Amino acid sequence: MEKKLRFAVFFGNRGFFPGEVVASARKEMSQAIITAGFEPVLMDEHLTKFGAVESMEEGKKFASFVAREQPDGVVLCLPNFGDETSAAIACRDAGVPILIQAYPDVAGEMDFSHRRDAFCGKLSIMDVFRQYGIPFTVDVPHVIHPLDDRFIQQLRDFGGICRVVNNMRRCTVGAIGARTSAFKTVRYDEIALQKYGITVETIDLSDLLHRVDAIDNALAVGQQIDALKKFTDCSNVPAEALEKMARLRLVIDQYREELDLDMIAIRCWNELEVFYGCAPCAIAGMLGDLGVPVACEVDVCNAIMMYALKLASDSPATLLDWNNNAGEDSDSCILFHCGPVPSAMLTAKGKMVEHPMFAKSYGAGCGFGPVVDRLKPGVFTFASSKTENGEFVTYFGSGSVLDQRIESDYFGTSGVVHIDRLQQKLLSIGRNGFRHHVAVTYGSVSHVLKEAFETYLGYSIVELP
Repeated sequence: MEKKLRFAVFFGNRGFFPGEVVASARKEMSQAIITAGFEPVLMDEHLTKFGAVESMEEGKKFASFVAREQPDGVVLCLPNFGDETSAAIACRDAGVPILIQAYPDVAGEMDFSHRRDAFCGKLSIMDVFRQYGIPFTVDVPHVIHPLDDRFIQQLRDFGGICRVVNNMRRCTVGAIGARTSAFKTVRYDEIALQKYGITVETIDLSDLLHRVDAIDNALAVGQQIDALKKFTDCSNVPAEALEKMARLRLVIDQYREELDLDMIAIRCWNELEVFYGCAPCAIAGMLGDLGVPVACEVDVCNAIMMYALKLASDSPATLLDWNNNAGEDSDSCILFHCGPVPSAMLTAKGKMVEHPMFAKSYGAGCGFGPVVDRLKPGVFTFASSKTENGEFVTYFGSGSVLDQRIESDYFGTSGVVHIDRLQQKLLSIGRNGFRHHVAVTYGSVSHVLKEAFETYLGYSIVELP
């Protein structure tokens, strides 16, 4: 979903080690980065000996190179022991995540002409980086060849870390409408969020409704109606309701552009239904497919978690409720919401319906918008957050959406999921005061969130059992 990331590569060297290995490292690391789906950015090999860095002066050259190129991350490659001081000078002002990799020695090639000692050098780099206060990322095994499949996966994970860190250090969430008074579960502290670089822009529903009424572009409205019909089955939806949703989408797009919004939390009931005449569920799903997370019920904190998950997995995220037990299996439950799920996360196209809660409470016709379907089977990552005592506090974990039937008259978008030690996790979630909402994306990216949140962003993490 995002642009191809660019990784600047630092090659460490220490003169009495075989510097010739740097030349092969330049080729091998470049190939690894390309294989992982990213773009390598290498300093001109003629600027330094072998194109590596082994002195303070060369470290300054690499720092200038990074400042000029502005990469998304730095891969610090140690073909041999490397020089830790020059590495610190080269990377201390990089301002992006740094992945440290060290080459393994090869049995039978341990003579002075071939021995690398990068095993030891990596520990020295980590030590000095700690002294300088330079955050960095490492993984296991301690030494690994760049073309090893395990390192290719490390690079892909590092890409997720870079997307999360670089985008969440400064981002903006649009809060459309005030928190519904009954939902004290979604309270949040704007000042606490701002401390982490997360800005909240608030939008009153009266302004939204005024803008909706002012739209006079019939072509744009028609295009949005066509997009809704492409997104889901709208065959039973009145034309008037589709037009209302199309107008609503156009106004939300205006806010996205004017306020430079990365994500949205919207007051989805009951004014939009009672006073305007539609629910925004399908719009939320459509925007999610475009990489713009939309959280229900003005849950700002979990709009942020949706954004983090989207960045980590490079795929859409949604917001669901911890909603029902799933029979007698204590490690399974049903995750549900009315229908704001991106189509990429569904088993089929789904069908737009009238929300039964609004039809029952306020009369027929005002609640069209939810999309009924089931979550597709697969491994997923979940996360949630809150603000408390001036801190941004998170949790995350993983599970599987099962290929298990839910009775056909179960309303909304849902799925039966399996999560190891679910009961213990629910105890921890409840005792720590987290929401009934949970953000979800497909793929296993909990470790990506942990590294990004803990090493670079400074979020507080509650470890689930």
